[in-house]
Amino acid sequence: MTTASPTRAPKRSALRLAGALAGCSLVLLVLVGTAWHPLISADREVARTTHRWAVDERTLTHACRILTDWVWDPTTMRLLCLIVILWLVWRRAAWWTASWLALTVAVGTLVQQGLKAAVDRERPVWPDPVDSAHYAAFPSGHAMTATVVCGLLLWLLRGFGAGRGLFRAGLAVAAVSVVGVGLTRVWLGVHWLTDVLGGWLLGGTLVALAVAAHQRWRPEPPRRTPGSVP
Repeated sequence: MTTASPTRAPKRSALRLAGALAGCSLVLLVLVGTAWHPLISADREVARTTHRWAVDERTLTHACRILTDWVWDPTTMRLLCLIVILWLVWRRAAWWTASWLALTVAVGTLVQQGLKAAVDRERPVWPDPVDSAHYAAFPSGHAMTATVVCGLLLWLLRGFGAGRGLFRAGLAVAAVSVVGVGLTRVWLGVHWLTDVLGGWLLGGTLVALAVAAHQRWRPEPPRRTPGSVP
């Protein structure tokens, strides 16, 4: 009887998760691309309701604009990644992991923009908009970028041995950021709910694949021999 090695088990778990998320992403992509009526009707109903609330609750809407345009904006998320990449290189000399992080974020941006162009879904249109956005709607770039960045940084935080309290704090910040940015995009009327769901699913798929790749191809640290200098 053989058992999976400790290094293979996490990789297989990441691949299984990636497969499940990719399957859900594909189903949603097909439904959106074919304009499946029940899904489109649900999107429109949610959009009408949240837009009515956004018009009435101007203070909350203004707060959502600040959060989505500055705190959770994709540019802010990428700058956060850049800071972590520089830290990995200068303080840890972790060139491979820094390159892996940069490449994954870049791939996420390319996938997101490619799908936007391919699906070419129109955004919600309102006679009294509370915010505006450019390019196609599906998937939500804000939701996908936040999922990719927060997922990768959270995994790195755990991998570098963060204490339980720090990891829990990071988990809470990541969860609030990923869920929060998606909700603000729907609240502001610039995305359909399924755009956000697609961003979450695709972002999660990319994170799971990236983790599996890191576990598979990360160079092994040199083994120490008795008497060697650490």
